Amino acid sequence: MDQGIVLVTGGYDHSLKFWYPHDGVCYRTIPHPDSQVNQLAITPDKRCLVSAAYQQIRMYDIKSSDQTPVYVFEGMTKNVTSVGFYDNGQFMYSGGEDCMARIWDLRGSNQQCQRLFQVSSPVNCMCLHPNQATLIVGDQSGTVHVWDLTTDYNEQLIPEPEVSIHSVHIDPDGAYLAAVNSKGICYVWSLTSSGSTQPITLTPRTKTASHKKYALKCVFSPDSSLLATTSADGTCKVWSTADFSLRNTLKREADKWVWDCAFSCDSQYIFTAASDHVARLWHVEQSSPIREYQGHSKAITSIAYSDRQ
Repeated sequence: MDQGIVLVTGGYDHSLKFWYPHDGVCYRTIPHPDSQVNQLAITPDKRCLVSAAYQQIRMYDIKSSDQTPVYVFEGMTKNVTSVGFYDNGQFMYSGGEDCMARIWDLRGSNQQCQRLFQVSSPVNCMCLHPNQATLIVGDQSGTVHVWDLTTDYNEQLIPEPEVSIHSVHIDPDGAYLAAVNSKGICYVWSLTSSGSTQPITLTPRTKTASHKKYALKCVFSPDSSLLATTSADGTCKVWSTADFSLRNTLKREADKWVWDCAFSCDSQYIFTAASDHVARLWHVEQSSPIREYQGHSKAITSIAYSDRQ
């Protein structure tokens, strides 16, 4: 196995599967008992994988053959829906249906919650600004919270009241914030800051009816040139960030939810995870998948991929 490449999927069948990306072979399966997999994330050093689960976040050693977690983060009362890491790998953030966003300190042996941010509605999604000082939190009430971690200042955006925000993401250049909701609308804001210690200013950039049904995920490419959105309408759509025009539609099976997606580091390829139990690899300019990853027995709801050296 190429130690520099990690591809993992998880979903409703209570299992995590590790894949060889180039031939579609599953080389490791980890049971994920008592909970579906809500989201997956790989630590920046590629040593560990975490899964967002019911009342827990489970951390696994990627290179070990042990099927048990090396650490379990607890204290949540409901589903954990979102998880991710700071670039330095020393902190992790998470959010869930208990209406809490959390920051975890990973530096010691007693890895514990360091900060809490409470909102009035269940948290669906989170992302961290490249400046590592601003967290974006999307909730079921339709609110996008902009949490400045330096000043504890919190700004709220409500694109459409009571229309649930399902996914948020900031491009690696820190120029745009995207959010998608349960009506299939994709919102994009331009991000600016007058200084490193000043709060980020958000200016509406575009609003697009990107999908006919629920929009489930939005992800910018590593080079910030593309935005991918996935939906319950069975598509993954690729948009150009130059003008946010539609560049390509990736579609395989009719009426199968596409839950998640992940770009390759060169921004030329994209992995998708769908409710037909299959993950797929696509070239962003082609309409047919290059490879399929089959082995799950139920919907795949999350995919994590890293090929950065």
